[in-house]
Amino acid sequence: MQHVRVLVLGGSGFIGQHLVARLVTQGRSVRVPTRRRNSARDLIMLPTVEVVEANVHDDADLDAQMRDVDAVVNLIGVLHSDRGTPYGKAFATNHVTLPERVAKACQRNGVRRLIHMSALGADSAAPSMYLRSRADGEKTVKAVFAGWPQGELTIFRPSVVFGPEDQFMNKFAFLARWFPVLPVAGSGARMQPVYVGDVVQAIVHALDEPRSIGHTYTLVGPQIYTLGDLVSLAARWSGNERTVLPLPMSIGHLQATFFEMLPGDPLLSRDNLDSLAVDSVHTDLQPPELGVTPTPLETIAPGYLSGQHARTRYDGLRRTKDRHNRTH
Repeated sequence: MQHVRVLVLGGSGFIGQHLVARLVTQGRSVRVPTRRRNSARDLIMLPTVEVVEANVHDDADLDAQMRDVDAVVNLIGVLHSDRGTPYGKAFATNHVTLPERVAKACQRNGVRRLIHMSALGADSAAPSMYLRSRADGEKTVKAVFAGWPQGELTIFRPSVVFGPEDQFMNKFAFLARWFPVLPVAGSGARMQPVYVGDVVQAIVHALDEPRSIGHTYTLVGPQIYTLGDLVSLAARWSGNERTVLPLPMSIGHLQATFFEMLPGDPLLSRDNLDSLAVDSVHTDLQPPELGVTPTPLETIAPGYLSGQHARTRYDGLRRTKDRHNRTH
């Protein structure tokens, strides 16, 4: 079955905007709910995209968004939360309770196809609240679909995702502009960054691929780096080569505690550091049914970190909409 009407939860986020743009180029109709319409202003101008103000944490709103759609993609996630056992409220709300709400809403509304985004390293016994909550979110979704034979669930577990507008490589590049030395706790942690375009490719390929139903897939790039390597590369590619100073985790936690006391989302949290205790790597080949050939970091990141990457992914879509408006 081809799923032509897709509800994307988290569509205004980093991965979501890339996914929505790709779905539009395939001629699919896309609905993107958001608390504030202005947060999805880049999507409003795209043809076949409907941006709707809604609270997806409310069952009535969630049911309304699922009417007349063929599939749901849940990309909602947060990087920070208050402290708690086994995790804080923000992680519980967004990573555990919401996925269960989404799965049950799919069942209530007869939307059989659900693609759910988790994270590499998700484990209920993991050292970080983030990874524990991601694992428990997977369990809630699987439990709903286990009692619904008609349901078609696929789960993705990406490593850290890079690409234009990412909050990973861009953050290191920003710090390199201001500091002559970059102190990094957990600099030996290993990760396998995956390109946002490959994540999107995996999602859109799996959407209509029967072989992907019932599977949990890991998404990684072709090469393993340490965190220190990535910080150094981000600095160099942004034109501000810097020395990376490895910090003991004890000092890193003191640093993170300070950042957590500042207003807004912290630059670094203690839970972020706890996540680094688990390597975000996976050595198996990408399964052929996802249609992905992993993209090397070196072919993409230097362009956008140096400021040479033009934000062109919407240009063709805008021209398409202009032609559409002239003919109607």
